[in-house]
Amino acid sequence: MHSKVAIIGSGPAGHTAAIYAARANMEPTLFEGMMAGGVAPGGQLTTTSEVENFPGFPESVTGSELTDKFREQSERFGTNIVTETITRVDLASRPFKLWREDADGDKDEPDTCDALIIATGATAKRLHIKGEDKYWQRGMSACAVCDGAAPIFRNKPLVVIGGGDSACEEATFLTKYASHVYIAVRRDVFRASRIMAKRAANHPKITVLWNTHVTEAKGNGEVLTHVELMDAKTGETRDLDVSGLFYAIGHTPNTKFLGGQLETDDTGYLIVKPGTSLTNIRGVFAAGDVHDKTYRQAITAAGSGCMSALDAEKYLEDLADEEQEKASKL
Repeated sequence: MHSKVAIIGSGPAGHTAAIYAARANMEPTLFEGMMAGGVAPGGQLTTTSEVENFPGFPESVTGSELTDKFREQSERFGTNIVTETITRVDLASRPFKLWREDADGDKDEPDTCDALIIATGATAKRLHIKGEDKYWQRGMSACAVCDGAAPIFRNKPLVVIGGGDSACEEATFLTKYASHVYIAVRRDVFRASRIMAKRAANHPKITVLWNTHVTEAKGNGEVLTHVELMDAKTGETRDLDVSGLFYAIGHTPNTKFLGGQLETDDTGYLIVKPGTSLTNIRGVFAAGDVHDKTYRQAITAAGSGCMSALDAEKYLEDLADEEQEKASKL
C-alpha cells in the first residue's frame, strides 16, 4: 500500500497530524500500532484516568475517551487507520519503506510513502512492583502534571519514586494539591541538580525517604491506600499510608524500530531542526514526545502534530514542483 503521507503513532501528535493532513487532501495512512511501546492504540494518554487540562472539556474526560475522539475525528476526514505496528523502516531512498509486525522478512512487500511522520511517543518507565497491575490508574501514575490535580489525590499523602530532576519537580508540583509528599530515593543522595534537590529537600510539605525502595502497592481492592517500603541497607520493611504513587524515573523514546537511521540525542530522542518538525532526512518529520523530553503534554504533542503535517504538506508541494521542473527539461 502506498500513501502520500504515512503517520506512525496514534496519540495526540499522530492524530492531529492525520487531521491536518487529511483536510489538506494528503490522504494519510495512520499506523496506530497494537500495544506498541507496551500501551494500547492512543499512546500514553490512554493510561491517564482523568484529563482536566485539555481545552474543550470543562468537566474533564478520561484519557481513553479523549483518544477515541481523536480517532473519530481522524476517520471523519478520511484518514486510513491501520491497527498494526510498524517494526522496521528503510529511509535510504524514496519512497520510504515500512514493514508491519507480521511481515515475513523481505519476502513481504512493504508499505511505502512519500512523506513520513514519526509520532511514536515515549513510554514512561515503571518498576512493575507487586500490586501495580491492580492499582495502575487507581492511585498510580507516571505523570504528576497530567494527573496530580485529580480528586483522588487532593489533600492526600502521596509518594514520588525517583531521585533526579523529574522526581524533584513532580514532587514540588504535587505539593499544590497533596497534604504531604514523600520522595522515595533508593540511594542516600539525589541525582538531581543542586538547585532542584535543595528546593525539594527544603519544602515544608516534602519528606525525602533516603535509601528506600517501594516494593508493593496495596489498597482496599478499589484504590491505592498504602505502599510497602524497604530499607535498602537493612532490608527492613514497613507500610506508608499514601493515596497516590507517581513514578518519576524517566521515559524511553519509542525509536528503536528506526534502526539508527535518524539522528537522536544520547537518550534516543529524535532531533529536529529548531522551530520545525524536520529530522535529518528530508521528508521525514517528528511529532510529539518522540522528540520532546521537556513538556510531554497532550496539548504540546497535538501542536507538534499540527506542525509536522504542515511541514509535510510544504515538502510534498516542493517535491511536486521539483519533479515538474525535471520533466520540463526532458
